[in-house]
Amino acid sequence: MNGKLLVLPGALCAATGSVFAQQARQAEQKRPNIVYIMSDDHAVQAISAYGHPLSQVAPTPNIDRIAAEGVRFDRAYCGNSVSGPSRATILTGKHSYSNGFKTNADFFDGGQTTLPKVLKENGYATAIIGKWHLKTYPTGFDYWKILDDQGMYYNPDFVVMSGDTVRQKGYVTDIVADESIEWIDKHKDSPFFIMVHNKAPHRNFQPAPRHLTLHEDTFFPYPDNLFDDYEGRKAAQRQEMSIAKDMMPAYDLKLYTRKEGWDPKTDWGPDYRFMDSTEKAAYIASYDAANRAYYDNPPTGDSLTRWKFQRYMRDYFSTIAAVDENVGKILDYLDRTGLAENTIVVYASDQSFYLGEHGWFDKRFMYEESMRMPLVIRYPREIPAGTEAKSSLVQNIDFAPTLLDWCGIGKPAEMQGESFRAIADGGDRAVKPGKNWRKTLYYRYFENPGIHNVMQHAGVHDGRWKLVYFYSNETPVPAEHFFELYDLKNDPHEMRNIYGTPEAGKQTARLMKELKRLASYYNEVLPPCPELENL
Repeated sequence: MNGKLLVLPGALCAATGSVFAQQARQAEQKRPNIVYIMSDDHAVQAISAYGHPLSQVAPTPNIDRIAAEGVRFDRAYCGNSVSGPSRATILTGKHSYSNGFKTNADFFDGGQTTLPKVLKENGYATAIIGKWHLKTYPTGFDYWKILDDQGMYYNPDFVVMSGDTVRQKGYVTDIVADESIEWIDKHKDSPFFIMVHNKAPHRNFQPAPRHLTLHEDTFFPYPDNLFDDYEGRKAAQRQEMSIAKDMMPAYDLKLYTRKEGWDPKTDWGPDYRFMDSTEKAAYIASYDAANRAYYDNPPTGDSLTRWKFQRYMRDYFSTIAAVDENVGKILDYLDRTGLAENTIVVYASDQSFYLGEHGWFDKRFMYEESMRMPLVIRYPREIPAGTEAKSSLVQNIDFAPTLLDWCGIGKPAEMQGESFRAIADGGDRAVKPGKNWRKTLYYRYFENPGIHNVMQHAGVHDGRWKLVYFYSNETPVPAEHFFELYDLKNDPHEMRNIYGTPEAGKQTARLMKELKRLASYYNEVLPPCPELENL
Protein backbone atom coordinates (compact mmCIF):
# COMPACT_ATOMS: atom_id res chain seq x y z
CA MET A 1 0.00 0.00 0.00
CA ASN A 2 1.15 3.54 -0.70
CA GLY A 3 -0.11 4.96 2.56
CA LYS A 4 -2.90 6.97 0.95
CA LEU A 5 -6.31 6.89 2.53
CA LEU A 6 -8.83 5.18 0.29
CA VAL A 7 -12.36 6.58 0.71
CA LEU A 8 -15.15 4.71 -0.99
CA PRO A 9 -17.93 6.79 -2.62
CA GLY A 10 -20.57 5.48 -0.25
CA ALA A 11 -18.43 6.29 2.75
CA LEU A 12 -17.82 9.80 1.37
CA CYS A 13 -21.55 10.36 1.01
CA ALA A 14 -22.13 9.06 4.51
CA ALA A 15 -19.42 11.29 5.93
CA THR A 16 -20.68 14.32 4.00
CA GLY A 17 -24.23 13.60 5.14
CA SER A 18 -23.04 13.35 8.71
CA VAL A 19 -21.32 16.75 8.45
CA PHE A 20 -24.43 18.34 6.96
CA ALA A 21 -26.59 16.78 9.65
CA GLN A 22 -24.28 18.11 12.33
CA GLN A 23 -24.34 21.58 10.76
CA ALA A 24 -28.12 21.44 10.59
CA ARG A 25 -28.28 20.49 14.27
CA GLN A 26 -25.92 23.33 15.15
CA ALA A 27 -27.99 25.80 13.16
CA GLU A 28 -31.13 24.51 14.84
CA GLN A 29 -29.53 24.86 18.26
CA LYS A 30 -28.75 28.52 17.56
CA ARG A 31 -32.44 29.28 17.46
CA PRO A 32 -33.29 30.38 20.98
CA ASN A 33 -35.46 28.35 23.31
CA ILE A 34 -38.18 30.25 25.17
CA VAL A 35 -39.34 29.70 28.74
CA TYR A 36 -42.23 32.07 29.35
CA ILE A 37 -43.12 32.12 33.06
CA MET A 38 -46.27 33.99 33.99
CA SER A 39 -48.00 34.40 37.32
CA ASP A 40 -51.52 35.61 37.98
CA ASP A 41 -51.98 38.99 39.69
CA HIS A 42 -48.34 39.38 40.74
CA ALA A 43 -47.99 43.08 41.47
CA VAL A 44 -44.99 45.11 40.40
CA GLN A 45 -44.82 46.27 44.03
CA ALA A 46 -44.22 42.64 45.10
CA ILE A 47 -41.01 42.07 43.10
CA SER A 48 -37.94 43.33 44.90
CA ALA A 49 -36.08 44.15 41.66
CA TYR A 50 -38.50 47.08 41.32
CA GLY A 51 -37.57 48.48 44.73
CA HIS A 52 -41.02 49.07 46.22
CA PRO A 53 -41.06 49.23 50.05
CA LEU A 54 -43.43 46.25 50.33
CA SER A 55 -41.11 43.94 48.40
CA GLN A 56 -38.12 44.94 50.48
CA VAL A 57 -39.55 43.14 53.51
CA ALA A 58 -40.48 40.09 51.39
CA PRO A 59 -37.91 39.91 48.57
CA THR A 60 -37.98 37.76 45.44
CA PRO A 61 -34.30 36.87 44.86
CA ASN A 62 -34.85 34.44 41.98
CA ILE A 63 -37.08 36.72 39.91
CA ASP A 64 -34.52 39.41 40.67
CA ARG A 65 -31.88 37.12 39.12
CA ILE A 66 -33.64 37.39 35.78
CA ALA A 67 -33.59 41.19 36.01
CA ALA A 68 -29.96 41.31 37.16
CA GLU A 69 -28.80 38.95 34.41
CA GLY A 70 -31.00 40.53 31.72
CA VAL A 71 -33.39 43.45 31.37
CA ARG A 72 -36.01 45.01 33.62
CA PHE A 73 -38.89 46.95 32.05
CA ASP A 74 -40.32 49.70 34.23
CA ARG A 75 -43.00 50.81 31.76
CA ALA A 76 -44.61 47.54 30.65
CA TYR A 77 -48.40 47.67 30.53
CA CYS A 78 -51.42 45.54 29.71
CA GLY A 79 -54.25 46.72 27.47
CA ASN A 80 -57.11 45.29 29.58
CA SER A 81 -56.36 44.49 33.20
CA VAL A 82 -58.21 41.19 33.58
CA SER A 83 -56.70 37.69 33.55
CA GLY A 84 -58.34 36.04 30.53
CA PRO A 85 -58.22 39.08 28.24
CA SER A 86 -54.54 39.70 29.02
CA ARG A 87 -53.69 36.07 28.29
CA ALA A 88 -55.55 36.23 24.98
CA THR A 89 -53.63 39.37 24.06
CA ILE A 90 -50.28 37.77 24.87
CA LEU A 91 -51.15 34.77 22.68
CA THR A 92 -52.44 36.76 19.71
CA GLY A 93 -50.53 40.05 19.80
CA LYS A 94 -53.90 41.80 19.48
CA HIS A 95 -55.99 43.96 21.79
CA SER A 96 -59.12 42.46 23.33
CA TYR A 97 -61.54 44.05 20.88
CA SER A 98 -59.69 42.47 17.95
CA ASN A 99 -59.00 39.01 19.43
CA GLY A 100 -62.59 38.71 20.69
CA PHE A 101 -61.80 37.90 24.32
CA LYS A 102 -62.92 41.08 26.08
CA THR A 103 -64.07 39.73 29.44
CA ASN A 104 -63.60 36.60 31.54
CA ALA A 105 -67.06 35.52 30.40
CA ASP A 106 -65.92 35.17 26.78
CA PHE A 107 -64.63 32.07 24.98
CA PHE A 108 -61.27 32.25 23.24
CA ASP A 109 -61.26 31.68 19.48
CA GLY A 110 -58.46 29.17 19.05
CA GLY A 111 -58.71 29.37 15.27
CA GLN A 112 -56.86 32.68 15.05
CA THR A 113 -53.12 33.11 14.63
CA THR A 114 -51.22 32.78 17.91
CA LEU A 115 -47.62 32.81 19.07
CA PRO A 116 -47.44 29.04 19.76
CA LYS A 117 -48.96 28.24 16.35
CA VAL A 118 -46.38 30.34 14.52
CA LEU A 119 -43.52 28.82 16.51
CA LYS A 120 -44.82 25.30 15.96
CA GLU A 121 -45.07 25.93 12.21
CA ASN A 122 -41.42 26.99 12.33
CA GLY A 123 -40.14 23.82 13.96
CA TYR A 124 -40.51 24.56 17.67
CA ALA A 125 -41.78 22.05 20.20
CA THR A 126 -44.53 23.87 22.10
CA ALA A 127 -46.22 23.34 25.46
CA ILE A 128 -48.28 25.04 28.14
CA ILE A 129 -48.59 23.79 31.72
CA GLY A 130 -50.68 25.48 34.39
CA LYS A 131 -53.34 28.16 34.26
CA TRP A 132 -55.11 28.72 30.93
CA HIS A 133 -58.42 30.38 31.89
CA LEU A 134 -59.71 30.92 28.35
CA LYS A 135 -62.64 28.44 28.40
CA THR A 136 -61.72 26.60 25.19
CA TYR A 137 -58.98 24.00 24.82
CA PRO A 138 -55.49 25.26 23.88
CA THR A 139 -54.44 25.17 20.22
CA GLY A 140 -50.96 25.41 18.72
CA PHE A 141 -49.35 23.35 21.47
CA ASP A 142 -47.80 19.91 21.05
CA TYR A 143 -48.52 19.32 24.71
CA TRP A 144 -50.81 20.95 27.19
CA LYS A 145 -51.96 20.33 30.73
CA ILE A 146 -54.11 23.08 32.17
CA LEU A 147 -55.81 23.85 35.45
CA ASP A 148 -59.54 23.37 35.58
CA ASP A 149 -60.76 26.99 35.35
CA GLN A 150 -59.01 28.95 38.15
CA GLY A 151 -57.69 25.76 39.70
CA MET A 152 -57.01 24.98 43.35
CA TYR A 153 -53.83 25.62 45.30
CA TYR A 154 -53.84 22.23 47.05
CA ASN A 155 -54.12 18.94 45.13
CA PRO A 156 -55.53 20.64 42.03
CA ASP A 157 -57.52 19.23 39.12
CA PHE A 158 -55.87 19.43 35.70
CA VAL A 159 -57.50 18.99 32.31
CA VAL A 160 -55.30 16.89 30.01
CA MET A 161 -55.19 16.54 26.24
CA SER A 162 -57.66 13.65 26.21
CA GLY A 163 -60.22 16.02 27.75
CA ASP A 164 -60.17 14.10 31.03
CA THR A 165 -59.79 15.80 34.39
CA VAL A 166 -57.21 14.37 36.77
CA ARG A 167 -56.51 15.35 40.36
CA GLN A 168 -52.85 15.68 41.24
CA LYS A 169 -51.31 15.48 44.68
CA GLY A 170 -49.22 18.45 45.71
CA TYR A 171 -49.08 22.24 45.78
CA VAL A 172 -49.98 23.79 42.46
CA THR A 173 -46.94 26.06 42.01
CA ASP A 174 -44.57 23.16 42.66
CA ILE A 175 -46.45 20.86 40.28
CA VAL A 176 -46.40 23.37 37.43
CA ALA A 177 -42.65 24.01 37.76
CA ASP A 178 -41.67 20.35 38.18
CA GLU A 179 -43.70 19.21 35.18
CA SER A 180 -42.40 22.10 33.08
CA ILE A 181 -38.81 21.10 33.82
CA GLU A 182 -39.66 17.49 32.99
CA TRP A 183 -41.10 18.55 29.63
CA ILE A 184 -38.11 20.78 28.84
CA ASP A 185 -35.73 17.92 29.64
CA LYS A 186 -37.46 15.73 27.05
CA HIS A 187 -37.24 18.44 24.36
CA LYS A 188 -33.92 20.13 25.12
CA ASP A 189 -32.26 18.89 21.93
CA SER A 190 -34.58 20.89 19.67
CA PRO A 191 -35.85 24.47 19.86
CA PHE A 192 -38.66 24.63 22.39
CA PHE A 193 -41.26 27.09 23.67
CA ILE A 194 -43.06 26.51 26.95
CA MET A 195 -45.54 28.66 28.83
CA VAL A 196 -45.17 28.01 32.56
CA HIS A 197 -48.40 29.48 33.92
CA ASN A 198 -48.83 29.84 37.66
CA LYS A 199 -52.13 30.19 39.44
CA ALA A 200 -50.39 32.07 42.25
CA PRO A 201 -50.73 34.56 43.77
CA HIS A 202 -54.35 34.88 42.60
CA ARG A 203 -57.06 35.42 45.16
CA ASN A 204 -57.57 33.82 47.69
CA PHE A 205 -53.81 33.79 48.30
CA GLN A 206 -53.09 30.35 49.81
CA PRO A 207 -49.42 29.75 50.69
CA ALA A 208 -47.65 26.43 50.27
CA PRO A 209 -47.57 24.27 53.43
CA ARG A 210 -43.93 25.20 54.02
CA HIS A 211 -44.76 28.92 53.85
CA LEU A 212 -47.94 29.12 55.95
CA THR A 213 -46.21 31.00 58.76
CA LEU A 214 -43.45 32.62 56.70
CA HIS A 215 -44.64 36.17 57.29
CA GLU A 216 -46.66 35.81 60.49
CA ASP A 217 -44.34 38.31 62.22
CA THR A 218 -43.66 40.56 59.22
CA PHE A 219 -44.98 44.11 59.29
CA PHE A 220 -45.91 45.41 55.85
CA PRO A 221 -45.82 49.20 55.36
CA TYR A 222 -49.17 50.83 54.59
CA PRO A 223 -49.64 52.77 51.36
CA ASP A 224 -50.18 56.49 51.81
CA ASN A 225 -53.62 56.29 50.20
CA LEU A 226 -54.99 53.27 52.06
CA PHE A 227 -57.85 55.52 53.23
CA ASP A 228 -58.50 57.27 49.91
CA ASP A 229 -61.82 59.18 49.86
CA TYR A 230 -62.06 59.13 46.00
CA GLU A 231 -62.85 62.84 45.76
CA GLY A 232 -63.45 63.85 42.13
CA ARG A 233 -63.36 60.23 40.88
CA LYS A 234 -66.88 58.89 40.40
CA ALA A 235 -65.93 55.44 39.06
CA ALA A 236 -63.64 54.87 42.04
CA GLN A 237 -66.48 55.79 44.38
CA ARG A 238 -68.65 53.00 42.90
CA GLN A 239 -66.14 50.13 42.89
CA GLU A 240 -66.57 47.03 45.03
CA MET A 241 -62.96 46.00 45.60
CA SER A 242 -62.31 47.67 48.92
CA ILE A 243 -60.21 45.95 51.57
CA ALA A 244 -62.38 47.57 54.22
CA LYS A 245 -65.78 46.66 52.72
CA ASP A 246 -65.46 43.93 50.12
CA MET A 247 -62.87 41.40 51.27
CA MET A 248 -64.68 38.25 52.40
CA PRO A 249 -63.85 37.38 56.03
CA ALA A 250 -63.59 33.59 55.54
CA TYR A 251 -62.60 33.30 51.87
CA ASP A 252 -60.08 36.14 51.62
CA LEU A 253 -58.97 36.65 55.21
CA LYS A 254 -59.24 33.04 56.49
CA LEU A 255 -61.25 34.15 59.52
CA TYR A 256 -63.69 31.82 61.24
CA THR A 257 -67.37 32.67 61.12
CA ARG A 258 -67.27 32.51 64.92
CA LYS A 259 -64.67 31.73 67.54
CA GLU A 260 -66.16 28.39 68.61
CA GLY A 261 -68.11 25.78 66.68
CA TRP A 262 -67.09 26.95 63.22
CA ASP A 263 -66.92 24.47 60.32
CA PRO A 264 -63.87 24.82 58.05
CA LYS A 265 -65.52 22.75 55.29
CA THR A 266 -68.31 25.35 55.14
CA ASP A 267 -66.35 28.47 56.00
CA TRP A 268 -63.37 27.80 53.76
CA GLY A 269 -65.15 25.80 51.06
CA PRO A 270 -63.44 23.72 48.34
CA ASP A 271 -60.10 25.43 48.97
CA TYR A 272 -60.07 23.54 52.27
CA ARG A 273 -61.87 20.39 51.12
CA PHE A 274 -59.18 19.63 48.50
CA MET A 275 -56.56 19.30 51.25
CA ASP A 276 -55.59 16.03 52.88
CA SER A 277 -55.83 15.62 56.67
CA THR A 278 -52.23 16.66 57.32
CA GLU A 279 -52.59 19.77 55.17
CA LYS A 280 -55.86 20.68 56.86
CA ALA A 281 -54.34 20.42 60.33
CA ALA A 282 -51.35 22.59 59.35
CA TYR A 283 -53.60 25.12 57.65
CA ILE A 284 -55.87 25.54 60.67
CA ALA A 285 -52.92 25.70 63.04
CA SER A 286 -51.29 28.50 61.05
CA TYR A 287 -54.31 30.81 61.48
CA ASP A 288 -55.80 29.63 64.78
CA ALA A 289 -53.95 31.77 67.32
CA ALA A 290 -54.32 34.99 65.33
CA ASN A 291 -57.99 34.29 64.60
CA ARG A 292 -58.76 33.66 68.27
CA ALA A 293 -56.94 36.84 69.23
CA TYR A 294 -59.04 38.68 66.68
CA TYR A 295 -62.27 37.46 68.30
CA ASP A 296 -60.98 38.17 71.81
CA ASN A 297 -60.41 41.83 70.94
CA PRO A 298 -62.13 42.61 67.61
CA PRO A 299 -60.67 45.66 65.84
CA THR A 300 -63.05 48.28 64.47
CA GLY A 301 -62.97 51.22 62.06
CA ASP A 302 -59.58 52.10 60.60
CA SER A 303 -57.92 49.58 62.92
CA LEU A 304 -59.96 46.81 61.31
CA THR A 305 -58.90 47.96 57.83
CA ARG A 306 -55.27 47.90 58.93
CA TRP A 307 -55.73 44.41 60.39
CA LYS A 308 -57.24 43.20 57.12
CA PHE A 309 -54.40 44.77 55.15
CA GLN A 310 -51.76 42.98 57.23
CA ARG A 311 -53.52 39.59 56.89
CA TYR A 312 -53.91 40.17 53.14
CA MET A 313 -50.23 41.07 52.72
CA ARG A 314 -48.99 38.13 54.81
CA ASP A 315 -50.96 35.63 52.76
CA TYR A 316 -50.21 37.31 49.43
CA PHE A 317 -46.44 37.49 49.93
CA SER A 318 -46.29 34.03 51.49
CA THR A 319 -48.00 32.68 48.36
CA ILE A 320 -45.41 34.43 46.18
CA ALA A 321 -42.59 32.70 48.05
CA ALA A 322 -43.27 29.40 46.23
CA VAL A 323 -43.43 31.22 42.90
CA ASP A 324 -39.99 32.70 43.47
CA GLU A 325 -38.53 29.40 44.68
CA ASN A 326 -39.76 27.62 41.57
CA VAL A 327 -38.44 30.34 39.28
CA GLY A 328 -35.09 29.61 40.90
CA LYS A 329 -35.54 25.90 40.32
CA ILE A 330 -36.13 26.50 36.59
CA LEU A 331 -33.16 28.87 36.30
CA ASP A 332 -30.91 26.40 38.12
CA TYR A 333 -31.98 23.62 35.75
CA LEU A 334 -31.21 25.75 32.69
CA ASP A 335 -27.81 26.73 34.12
CA ARG A 336 -26.95 23.18 35.12
CA THR A 337 -27.80 21.67 31.72
CA GLY A 338 -26.02 24.32 29.67
CA LEU A 339 -29.29 25.58 28.17
CA ALA A 340 -29.19 29.02 29.79
CA GLU A 341 -27.01 30.78 27.20
CA ASN A 342 -29.44 30.11 24.37
CA THR A 343 -32.71 30.29 26.28
CA ILE A 344 -34.91 33.37 26.58
CA VAL A 345 -36.49 33.40 30.04
CA VAL A 346 -39.40 35.78 30.50
CA TYR A 347 -41.06 36.48 33.83
CA ALA A 348 -44.29 38.45 33.75
CA SER A 349 -47.72 38.63 35.28
CA ASP A 350 -50.98 38.91 33.36
CA GLN A 351 -51.36 42.31 35.00
CA SER A 352 -50.42 43.94 38.26
CA PHE A 353 -52.60 44.20 41.39
CA TYR A 354 -53.61 46.64 44.11
CA LEU A 355 -51.82 46.03 47.39
CA GLY A 356 -53.83 48.49 49.43
CA GLU A 357 -53.35 51.50 47.14
CA HIS A 358 -56.62 53.46 47.06
CA GLY A 359 -57.75 51.03 49.77
CA TRP A 360 -58.11 48.25 47.19
CA PHE A 361 -57.30 44.72 46.19
CA ASP A 362 -57.85 43.34 42.62
CA LYS A 363 -57.10 45.23 39.38
CA ARG A 364 -59.27 46.39 36.36
CA PHE A 365 -58.86 50.17 36.49
CA MET A 366 -56.48 51.97 34.14
CA TYR A 367 -54.62 53.35 37.15
CA GLU A 368 -50.93 52.46 37.38
CA GLU A 369 -51.13 49.72 40.00
CA SER A 370 -53.26 47.52 37.76
CA MET A 371 -52.32 48.62 34.24
CA ARG A 372 -48.58 48.11 34.80
CA MET A 373 -47.09 44.65 34.40
CA PRO A 374 -43.87 43.26 35.85
CA LEU A 375 -41.63 42.21 32.98
CA VAL A 376 -38.04 40.92 33.25
CA ILE A 377 -36.20 38.95 30.57
CA ARG A 378 -32.92 37.03 30.54
CA TYR A 379 -31.21 36.02 27.28
CA PRO A 380 -27.46 35.78 27.92
CA ARG A 381 -26.58 35.39 24.26
CA GLU A 382 -27.95 38.82 23.43
CA ILE A 383 -29.18 40.91 26.39
CA PRO A 384 -26.43 42.52 28.49
CA ALA A 385 -26.79 41.89 32.22
CA GLY A 386 -28.27 44.76 34.17
CA THR A 387 -30.07 46.41 31.24
CA GLU A 388 -32.88 48.76 32.28
CA ALA A 389 -35.76 50.09 30.20
CA LYS A 390 -37.08 52.89 32.38
CA SER A 391 -39.14 55.03 30.02
CA SER A 392 -39.97 53.06 26.86
CA LEU A 393 -43.67 52.18 26.71
CA VAL A 394 -44.16 48.48 25.95
CA GLN A 395 -47.40 46.54 26.11
CA ASN A 396 -48.59 42.94 26.16
CA ILE A 397 -49.55 43.17 22.48
CA ASP A 398 -45.78 43.36 21.90
CA PHE A 399 -44.80 40.10 23.59
CA ALA A 400 -45.53 37.78 20.66
CA PRO A 401 -43.88 39.96 17.98
CA THR A 402 -40.78 40.36 20.16
CA LEU A 403 -40.33 36.65 20.84
CA LEU A 404 -40.84 35.88 17.15
CA ASP A 405 -38.24 38.51 16.26
CA TRP A 406 -35.67 36.83 18.52
CA CYS A 407 -36.45 33.54 16.77
CA GLY A 408 -35.90 35.06 13.33
CA ILE A 409 -39.59 34.81 12.41
CA GLY A 410 -41.50 37.67 10.87
CA LYS A 411 -44.52 39.13 12.62
CA PRO A 412 -47.87 37.98 11.17
CA ALA A 413 -49.75 40.87 9.60
CA GLU A 414 -52.71 40.58 11.97
CA MET A 415 -50.62 41.12 15.11
CA GLN A 416 -51.03 44.68 16.38
CA GLY A 417 -47.96 44.83 18.59
CA GLU A 418 -44.36 45.62 17.70
CA SER A 419 -41.05 44.01 18.59
CA PHE A 420 -39.24 45.66 21.51
CA ARG A 421 -36.13 43.54 20.91
CA ALA A 422 -33.96 46.63 20.42
CA ILE A 423 -35.11 48.03 23.78
CA ALA A 424 -34.44 44.74 25.55
CA ASP A 425 -30.95 44.57 24.05
CA GLY A 426 -29.98 48.21 24.46
CA GLY A 427 -32.34 49.95 26.87
CA ASP A 428 -34.18 53.19 26.24
CA ARG A 429 -31.41 54.71 24.15
CA ALA A 430 -32.02 52.13 21.42
CA VAL A 431 -35.25 53.81 20.28
CA LYS A 432 -36.67 57.28 19.73
CA PRO A 433 -40.36 57.64 20.65
CA GLY A 434 -42.30 59.14 17.78
CA LYS A 435 -39.73 57.97 15.23
CA ASN A 436 -39.15 54.26 15.63
CA TRP A 437 -41.17 53.60 18.77
CA ARG A 438 -44.59 54.52 20.12
CA LYS A 439 -45.30 57.59 22.23
CA THR A 440 -48.66 56.48 23.62
CA LEU A 441 -50.53 53.41 24.88
CA TYR A 442 -54.16 52.40 24.43
CA TYR A 443 -56.31 50.78 27.11
CA ARG A 444 -59.86 49.46 27.21
CA TYR A 445 -61.79 47.63 29.94
CA PHE A 446 -65.11 45.93 29.10
CA GLU A 447 -66.21 43.82 32.09
CA ASN A 448 -69.26 45.65 33.43
CA PRO A 449 -71.70 44.52 34.65
CA GLY A 450 -69.33 42.23 36.48
CA ILE A 451 -67.48 41.47 39.66
CA HIS A 452 -66.14 44.51 41.56
CA ASN A 453 -68.41 46.93 39.65
CA VAL A 454 -65.69 48.79 37.75
CA MET A 455 -67.16 50.92 34.97
CA GLN A 456 -66.22 50.25 31.39
CA HIS A 457 -63.56 52.64 30.21
CA ALA A 458 -61.00 53.42 27.53
CA GLY A 459 -57.95 55.60 27.74
CA VAL A 460 -54.63 56.84 26.49
CA HIS A 461 -51.32 57.03 28.39
CA ASP A 462 -48.21 58.83 27.17
CA GLY A 463 -45.93 58.08 30.10
CA ARG A 464 -46.75 61.29 31.94
CA TRP A 465 -50.34 62.20 31.10
CA LYS A 466 -53.27 59.81 31.25
CA LEU A 467 -56.81 60.44 29.95
CA VAL A 468 -59.57 57.99 30.90
CA TYR A 469 -63.04 57.88 29.31
CA PHE A 470 -65.58 56.16 31.59
CA TYR A 471 -68.97 55.21 30.18
CA SER A 472 -72.03 53.24 31.27
CA ASN A 473 -73.22 50.01 29.67
CA GLU A 474 -76.08 51.21 27.48
CA THR A 475 -75.63 50.82 23.74
CA PRO A 476 -75.21 52.32 21.27
CA VAL A 477 -75.12 55.55 23.30
CA PRO A 478 -74.14 55.43 26.98
CA ALA A 479 -76.58 57.10 29.36
CA GLU A 480 -73.65 58.38 31.40
CA HIS A 481 -70.05 59.20 30.65
CA PHE A 482 -67.25 61.26 32.16
CA PHE A 483 -63.50 61.78 31.84
CA GLU A 484 -60.52 61.78 34.16
CA LEU A 485 -57.10 63.28 33.52
CA TYR A 486 -53.92 62.73 35.54
CA ASP A 487 -50.45 64.24 35.52
CA LEU A 488 -48.29 61.35 36.73
CA LYS A 489 -45.23 63.56 37.15
CA ASN A 490 -46.93 65.64 39.84
CA ASP A 491 -49.54 63.10 40.94
CA PRO A 492 -47.98 59.62 40.60
CA HIS A 493 -50.67 57.95 42.73
CA GLU A 494 -53.54 59.39 40.63
CA MET A 495 -55.33 61.08 43.49
CA ARG A 496 -56.31 64.33 41.76
CA ASN A 497 -58.47 64.28 38.65
CA ILE A 498 -57.67 67.54 36.86
CA TYR A 499 -60.05 67.06 33.93
CA GLY A 500 -61.99 70.28 33.34
CA THR A 501 -59.54 72.51 35.18
CA PRO A 502 -57.79 75.43 33.44
CA GLU A 503 -54.40 73.73 33.77
CA ALA A 504 -55.67 70.68 31.84
CA GLY A 505 -57.01 72.30 28.69
CA LYS A 506 -54.05 71.83 26.34
CA GLN A 507 -53.38 68.25 27.44
CA THR A 508 -57.06 67.33 27.30
CA ALA A 509 -57.45 68.38 23.68
CA ARG A 510 -54.27 66.59 22.65
CA LEU A 511 -55.12 63.35 24.43
CA MET A 512 -58.74 63.36 23.20
CA LYS A 513 -57.44 63.38 19.64
CA GLU A 514 -54.91 60.69 20.45
CA LEU A 515 -57.52 58.44 22.07
CA LYS A 516 -59.70 58.72 18.99
CA ARG A 517 -56.69 58.04 16.72
CA LEU A 518 -55.60 54.98 18.66
CA ALA A 519 -59.09 53.49 18.66
CA SER A 520 -59.21 53.88 14.89
CA TYR A 521 -55.65 52.53 14.50
CA TYR A 522 -56.59 49.37 16.39
CA ASN A 523 -59.89 49.04 14.48
CA GLU A 524 -62.06 49.73 17.50
CA VAL A 525 -65.29 51.67 17.83
CA LEU A 526 -65.66 53.70 21.02
CA PRO A 527 -69.09 54.53 22.45
CA PRO A 528 -69.99 57.99 21.12
CA CYS A 529 -69.93 61.11 23.25
CA PRO A 530 -69.94 64.82 22.31
CA GLU A 531 -66.39 65.41 23.54
CA LEU A 532 -64.96 62.88 21.09
CA GLU A 533 -67.44 63.43 18.28
CA ASN A 534 -66.83 67.19 18.14
CA LEU A 535 -63.05 67.04 17.79
